[in-house]
Amino acid sequence: QVQLQESGPGLVKPSQTLSLTCTVSGGSITTNFYYWSWIRQPPGKGLEWMGAIGYSGSTYYSPSLKSRTSISRDTSKNQFTLQLSSVTPEDTAVYYCARADGAPAYGMDYWGKGTLVTVSS
Repeated sequence: QVQLQESGPGLVKPSQTLSLTCTVSGGSITTNFYYWSWIRQPPGKGLEWMGAIGYSGSTYYSPSLKSRTSISRDTSKNQFTLQLSSVTPEDTAVYYCARADGAPAYGMDYWGKGTLVTVSS
């Protein structure tokens, strides 16, 4: 079975860059036709899709976060990463990585357990 696990610092200072890594096992991030997504959930709010990187390396971003978001991958390590720049306390959330089947923003079938990132000075 496919497993995903998020890793990275749990505390980031305002104005800095939030960086997280998702390590995938049980499947290759280059396999047609899967997309590898980042989703977040602020406290008391719903899920927000942030973006994804596809099996060919193409990237997709939520319009509301595009200016601050960068998703990349390391195929040799079967990992993909999230960078969110210029963070504020409003970026505090549980961050999830997930696999999407066939499209970058829909049909997530495998999820990591999530990691809480707090933005605070």
